[in-house]
This record gives sequence, C-alpha cells and structure tokens, in this order.
Amino acid sequence: MAAYEDPNTKSLDAHAVSMTEKMEASAVHIEMGKKDESSLLENARIATEKEHKMTLWQGLKLYPKAVAWSLTISTCIAMEGYDVCLLSTFYSFAQFNEKYGQQLPDGSWQVPASWQSGLSNGVNVGEIIGLLLNGFISEKIGYRYTILACLLSLTGFIAIFFTAPSVEVLLVAEILAGIPWGVFQTLTITYANLHWFLSEEAKNLTVSSRLQVCPVALRGYLTTYVNFCWGMGQAVGLGVIKSMVNRTDEWAYRIPYAIQWMWPGRLDEAKRALLRLTSLNRETDFNADETIAMMVHTNALEESISHDATYLDCFRGTDLRRTEIICMVWAIQNLSGNSFSSYSSYFLQQAGLPSTTAYSFALGQYGINMAGVFGSWFLMSAGIGRRSLYLYGLCGLFIMLLAMGLLGLVPAAHKTESAMATGSMMIGWALCYQLSVGSVCYSLVSELSTRRLQIKTVALGRILYIIANIFCSVITPYMLNPGAWAWGNFAGLFWAGCCAMCIVYVYFRVPEPAGRTFAELDMLFEKRVSARNFAKTKVDVFTGHTERDL
Repeated sequence: MAAYEDPNTKSLDAHAVSMTEKMEASAVHIEMGKKDESSLLENARIATEKEHKMTLWQGLKLYPKAVAWSLTISTCIAMEGYDVCLLSTFYSFAQFNEKYGQQLPDGSWQVPASWQSGLSNGVNVGEIIGLLLNGFISEKIGYRYTILACLLSLTGFIAIFFTAPSVEVLLVAEILAGIPWGVFQTLTITYANLHWFLSEEAKNLTVSSRLQVCPVALRGYLTTYVNFCWGMGQAVGLGVIKSMVNRTDEWAYRIPYAIQWMWPGRLDEAKRALLRLTSLNRETDFNADETIAMMVHTNALEESISHDATYLDCFRGTDLRRTEIICMVWAIQNLSGNSFSSYSSYFLQQAGLPSTTAYSFALGQYGINMAGVFGSWFLMSAGIGRRSLYLYGLCGLFIMLLAMGLLGLVPAAHKTESAMATGSMMIGWALCYQLSVGSVCYSLVSELSTRRLQIKTVALGRILYIIANIFCSVITPYMLNPGAWAWGNFAGLFWAGCCAMCIVYVYFRVPEPAGRTFAELDMLFEKRVSARNFAKTKVDVFTGHTERDL
C-alpha cells in the first residue's frame, strides 16, 4: 500500500526547496558582485598606473578628437581678450577720446578716469552674471547648446558697440557682452579638462560618466592653451588698432568693433575643419574597460565627499580649502600687477612715447603673451611643477615691478629714456608672467577642484578674479590718468607691494597637482596634507594610505 503523503508537508518541502534555491542564487549573486567589485578595482588600478606612465604623444594619439574639441572651444576666450584689449587701448586713441571723452584745459581729449573705470567694470559686472548663470545652464542643457546660445547673443551685442552714440550706450554694450564672455571663461577651463570615449562601451554610460577627467599627460597643455587664446585675441586687437592710427574719422574705432563679428562665425568653421582632420587612433596601450573602471572609481570617491553639488558645497569640508585656493590663484593674476601691464600702451604714451611706438611695445608684449604659453609647456614638460612655476614667477614679477617703480626717480630731463626703459621692462615682465602666473593659473584652477564641483568652483574663482579686477580697474586709471593722480612709474611700487603679499600666500597655501590623478588629489585634500608636502606624499587611492617621503 502506498505511503500517505500529507499535502501540507509536501507544500512545506517545496517551499523549503524554493527558499534554498533563492538563498543559493542570492549567495551566487553576492559572490559575483564581490568578484565584479574586485575586478572593477583592479581595472581602475591598472588604468591609474597607465595614466601615470602615459606620455604627451601617446595622449595625443589616443584622444585626437577630444584634443581638437578642447582647442576649438578654448578659442572662444579670444573674443574676450580682443575686446578687453580694444577698451584699454582706446583710452590712448585720439579718435575714441574725441567721441566719448571730455576736453582738458590743455585742449586735448580724454575719457575721464571715472568713465574708464565704469566701462571696464561694466564688463566685469556682465561677466559675474555670466559666471553664475553658467553654473546652472551648462549642467541643464549641456556645453554645446550653452556655447551656441552665447555666440548667437554676442552677435547682437556687437551691434550695440558698433552703433553706440554715447559713452552711456557703450557701457550697456560692455555689460551685455560680458555675460557670454563670463560663460566662456568657466566653460573653456572646465571643457579643457574633459574627454570622452568614442567606443561602443562608452555609449552606454551617462553623460557625467563619459565627460570625465582629462588624462594627466594632456591636462597641463590643454588648460594653459586657454591663456594662449587670450593673448591671441589681445594681439589681434592691438594690431587692428595700430592699423587705424592714421584714420581721423569715426571708422577708426567702429571698424575694430565690427571685426568682433569675425569670431563667432570663424569658430564654427574651425570646429568643422578640425573634426574632418582628426580620428581616433588606437595604436596605444588602451583598454576601455580599465579606463571606464577608473572613472567609476573616481566618481565613487568624489560621491562620498560631495553629493548633489550646490554652490554651498564649495564652502563645506575639504572643498572649502580647494575653493579658497582656486579663488586666490585666479585673483593673484590681477593682484600681481597684470592691471598695470594691461594699460601699457596708455601708460607709455603718457610717459612721453609717440603713439606708434607705444603700440609697438604693446604689440610686442601681446606677442610674448602667446609665445610665453609655449614656453610654459616646455618648462612643465621639463619636470618643473605648477607650484614652483607659479611661485618663482611671482618672485620675478616682484623684482621687475620694483625696478619699474624706481624708474620714477629718474629726472624729468631723461623722461624719454626712462619711458623706453620702462617699455622694455614691461616686455620682460610680460614674458615672465606668461611663463608662470599667466599660463599656470589655468592649469591650477582646473586641477585643484573636485570634478563634481568643478564648474561651480571655477565660477567662484573667476568671480573673485573679477572682483580683484574691479578693484584694479578703479584705481589704475586714477594712477595713470594725467587728469587724476598721475603717479606714472611710481604705480609700480604699489603693485610690487601687492605682489610680495601674493608670494607669501602661494608659498604656504598653493599645493602641487602635477602628475596626480584626480582621485589622488581628492585623497590628498581629504587627508589634509599641507601645500608644501603635496609633492612629497605618496598616496594609494585604493587603500586610502598616504606616506610622506623623507
């Protein structure tokens, strides 16, 4: 006779088997998860080691399209350099002064120092608005549409410059044009630090994951190229002004304004040309899985430090220190005497040189601005760190500013010789500035911020730069204007004092980011390593261990 089977027992047995299977499946899933996590960390470790070993040439071969895009987008900043050059140079331009200035007792025409400050600060006000807006807009609609919107608006604002009947309307144009220029300032710096993979593996990643950190080998070069674009805009602007010196009609200042329409159109042509000439070259030791794993690992590290980024996060925890350093590194560009240098043609003309000679000195200075960027590339490739270049560069600027200030003691009978010596000194100052502070600043501010807060941190840093520029734009015209304080060369002593204070700050607060991945920089800041010990400290981002070299 068949044994009796209780249906309830059978049901319980089936349930037990089902639960056992689920537990076994769960255990297998957990084990697989551990293996996946272990594989992720191992791939991330390998990719990090490869980044440290990657050479400049390997980076260029691996990411040619990313480099091309970065260089193209950085060219946007040339537009701001062009207009800033126009504005400061127009103050020594007779036709511009007769249109927008006032007549002095000696019969000459000058834009009053108050309006010189107002026009320069109008740009600054617009740029602050643009910087703050970019912190929200580019994260919502992306870099591409943000750039297109800014270029479109700028073409309209240029028309206001071209037709401005009074200095008041010119001020409105400066404020409005400053908004897209402010966006470009942040966007070009952060974009130079991004790259993406054109492989199939990357297409499934989120935008924030694909647009990740730029390789260590390329970072310094792509970020400092922004400064080259600034110098290029200034050189073009001064060349246009010099070609208009002999004109006596209103077109002498209208044509330079009209040439601004060149920049938005030419940028799009350059982008298409670059993309046709570039292609992804895989002849390198590249593994997409390893590099994506490194990006995921970096994201995870930064997620634990800053989540759901807001401007307030820039002032919390270790990010407060990073925000402070970035803000000061950028402000020091102005506080080290750059404002004095920006008025070189105006200053040299007031010192007694003919307009054409003053413009020639200034043109040489702006040419050096571009050449200095390539010089900084050579110095960085030679193993000189960002911190060292920045610090020693400030020391050189201090010496030359002090020398220019002391030239004010030269008797009036030798005024022309003193002006020529000052002009030569300004060219030397420009070379030293571009080899160090002017170029390296862009690398420092882009490398020292966390990835998730980068747009906002760079925006805050640039805002402090503009605030410092407002201060400089207010007092510099009064220092140099013959109808105001008329300090002449003695202004160099004031800026030498400011530069000395900047040297002290950099020595104690600015760390060395060269050769570090972003994950390593995060760890060094999290461990509160002092600025002077950054380069000496070994760090393992996978174990969280740090060790200072003896």
